[in-house]
Amino acid sequence: MNAAVPSTTDVKLAVNLGGLHMKNPVTVASGTFAAGREYSDFVAVETLGAVTTKGVSLKGWEGNASPRIAETPSGMLNSIGLQNPGVKHLIDHDLTWLRDIGATSIVNVSGHSFDEYVQVINALEATDLVDAYEINISCPNVDAGGMTIGTDPASVREVISMCREATSKPMIVKLTPNVTDITEIARAAVDGGANAISLINTLLGMAIDAYRRKPQLARAVGGLSGPAVKPVALRMVWEVHKAVDVPLLGMGGIANGIDAIEFMLAGATAIAVGTANFNNPTATVDVINGIIEYCEQQGVKDVNELIGALQ
Repeated sequence: MNAAVPSTTDVKLAVNLGGLHMKNPVTVASGTFAAGREYSDFVAVETLGAVTTKGVSLKGWEGNASPRIAETPSGMLNSIGLQNPGVKHLIDHDLTWLRDIGATSIVNVSGHSFDEYVQVINALEATDLVDAYEINISCPNVDAGGMTIGTDPASVREVISMCREATSKPMIVKLTPNVTDITEIARAAVDGGANAISLINTLLGMAIDAYRRKPQLARAVGGLSGPAVKPVALRMVWEVHKAVDVPLLGMGGIANGIDAIEFMLAGATAIAVGTANFNNPTATVDVINGIIEYCEQQGVKDVNELIGALQ
């Protein structure tokens, strides 16, 4: 029998993430849970607060050359390159399945140009299968010579404004941490129409094979995730919570209930479990149960009491 959230608890778990009503504050980090089907033997997917899909583009992307994953102390590096089969496959294969099991869906939208983001949203808007969007602005903008969209406030404001015009559904904007001032980017996203902010995406890192005298990844650099990034993620959530007035989806090294509570105390309304899914397929439900256990021990009746409650 797969793991599920307890059906009875006195703790109120429901949260509102920028208009997305979640039965509990736990979703998954994009790219670590596929669209849930692969984990359904281990987890009652529909009991999660939401399922965030792997990033989807208009057409399929092949991704980067291998090797593209490397273990690091307290974390991992990945250089997958947002490999995906395209939005039509997501609609036909995954979103219909999520709807049929009664899951709440957040679709992570990717693009190599501003127009591609809008085209992906337009394709999804033609269905009734999406509850919210997570706009991944860590992609390189090919129209601007490959500059990462999410590192420039003007680009962030423009692409989010275009996405905002394409949908009235809750729109969460996922920020890259590879910037000088995360609050400047967060404000630009809110100015563009973001209903919530998601942070953090992976930190740029590198691993070297000293004996081969070569990088461990084919592209040399990749995104660092896992427990190693948690202190950085907490700091950025705390900073952004003080800078903007929209809810936050916090992530980065969350593996248990206490990790999740720390993010909520720093200002997150909801949290996402990412790398932990790879070594513990029931990590999501374990985190939810850990949140409940903490609240019961601390006399917290409603998880919303914890948001930004750092003293």
